[in-house]
Amino acid sequence: MPYCKRHLESVILRDSQTFSAILVSGPPQAGKTTMMRHLIEEENAGRTYVSLEDLMKRLLAKTDPLLFFQRYPPPVVIDEIQYAPELFTYVKIHVDKYHHPGDFWLTSSQIFRAIAGIDVSLAGRVILLQLPPLSQREIIGAPCSPFTPDWNHLAAERDAFTPVSSADMFARMWRGSMPGSYQAAPAERDAFYAAYLSELIDRHVRLLYGNIDPLQFYRFCTVLAAHCAQPISYRSLAAEAEITASAAKHWLDILDGLGIVFLLGAYPDCALHLGNHAPKLYFYDTGLVCYLSRLPTPEVAEVCPMSDALVENYAISEIMKGYHAASITPWLTLHRGITGKGADALYTSNGKIHPLAVSKSVEPDQRLAKSFPILDRASLQRGPGATLCMADRCTAFNRDHLIVPLWMV
Repeated sequence: MPYCKRHLESVILRDSQTFSAILVSGPPQAGKTTMMRHLIEEENAGRTYVSLEDLMKRLLAKTDPLLFFQRYPPPVVIDEIQYAPELFTYVKIHVDKYHHPGDFWLTSSQIFRAIAGIDVSLAGRVILLQLPPLSQREIIGAPCSPFTPDWNHLAAERDAFTPVSSADMFARMWRGSMPGSYQAAPAERDAFYAAYLSELIDRHVRLLYGNIDPLQFYRFCTVLAAHCAQPISYRSLAAEAEITASAAKHWLDILDGLGIVFLLGAYPDCALHLGNHAPKLYFYDTGLVCYLSRLPTPEVAEVCPMSDALVENYAISEIMKGYHAASITPWLTLHRGITGKGADALYTSNGKIHPLAVSKSVEPDQRLAKSFPILDRASLQRGPGATLCMADRCTAFNRDHLIVPLWMV
């Protein structure tokens, strides 16, 4: 299969001109290794590649870090550095001594464990980047352009996209955005996710987080999939997965740390009288949601009871991917008032908040934005909002409420 160019590549090459160490985190099989190997060829600077999934190299890194760096001197890529946190101290020593830009490209499938090592020894000396699964812009070869509800920006882009039908959008959601699922034939897609989950639980969960029952953890993942794009309650998750609430929180933290899921919290403004402070749960890959939810085809995904949640999950995750690709903090939050109604997300930029609603409709109803004026009570000024939907073109209800096709996000 041809290589799918990642938007984060340009950020890594740019930051390597200034910073000595760059750490790229992301879920297993998101393409970190493939991207780094591609960048080594593109950079053509004699950079060494070493993976700590190789047990001999991992043993050397953990028992004799000094000899490890003698064998693999910078510039170097150290893949899956979370397996040998002992290396962080030696990276710090080298960075402080030489201050040479681009010496260390590090990757990790365990962002929380990697950050723990950085907090101890590399704080302020390493750039943290995140590589989620493929975005739809990367898949179709569109430029990196983080979403913004700005009419001029969207109008300048709309001619670069080919409209996508609602059925084809659900096919994208069902197919998934992991490189392995995207590149696999449709008939092989289930086999990919079965193997992916097995590896995820055995190699990344149980190995690094202790003796967790794999069947219980798998059941917990299926429960989470059923709750995508919904406010979370650890007590409810625990009851459905037949585990304790503390285990539910711990296991969700594990999946968050692996880059499988993420949470959006409430917008922090007392003037909005938030009625529910619980964060919402989203998956970075809707293909995994469909697999865990036993949705056998895109056609079933389009008509099933969770289709609205699936569309919302896809929209929010694509926005997040766009901002990670540009190495920009994604200022996305939630708003739900006393009635539980509100925008699906709030985007904050340039001192303004922009409400976003998501709909699977081809012709969305303007009443989706009836809660938008509530934000006028917020401490920040309300900017233009948008409904992300299955429309065949980018248009608007009015200057404050845009209609954006999901295939343009």
